[in-house]
Amino acid sequence: MRNDVSKDLRQRHLRITDPSPWVARFAPLVRPGGPVLDLAAGGGRHARYFLGRGHPVTAVDRDGEPLASLAEEADATVMTADLEDGTPFLGAGGAVSGRRFAGVVVVNYLHRVLFAELIEALEPGGVFIYETFARGNEEFARPRNPDHLLKSGELLDTVSGQLQVVAYEHGRVEQTDIPGVKQRICAVNDLGASTREDGEPPAHPLIPL
Repeated sequence: MRNDVSKDLRQRHLRITDPSPWVARFAPLVRPGGPVLDLAAGGGRHARYFLGRGHPVTAVDRDGEPLASLAEEADATVMTADLEDGTPFLGAGGAVSGRRFAGVVVVNYLHRVLFAELIEALEPGGVFIYETFARGNEEFARPRNPDHLLKSGELLDTVSGQLQVVAYEHGRVEQTDIPGVKQRICAVNDLGASTREDGEPPAHPLIPL
């Protein structure tokens, strides 16, 4: 089922040009120069942010028009795809099948079917940065459909046993461009990279706000 985001709300999203503070906070964990996937890229604000940090970026959205200027950048690949029509994208036979990324970024979008493929798309040490609306957001604005709102702890459950969680938050965000209830996570694909006898993965720097 397609996300129930109104045209008006989508236009509000497209008018935001600064990166999400959550994304900006954890961007330094992404391997320098490593490729980044910006899924449901919207107007490309996060793709442009990572380009500015020296990363080649693949930006994907069902509407390519807001990304037209981004496509002119040398290190940017813009792809138009309907992520909810059942066509493979990251999996076998998909447009980016077999590719691995140093960073996977998703903001203000939820299609649970893609979770496994997004995690699989991370290279060893790759960073998963995800932020979107959660239940309770219906008090603010769309999306209101519970199918498109994260349950409490859902992102933690999604990466459990697969990625090391560096940071996680869930709650009301009111001092922002689009107020609502948000859930967000930063996690790293390095559970198997331990050099310790107890098997604990390496610790990452806690980047201040």
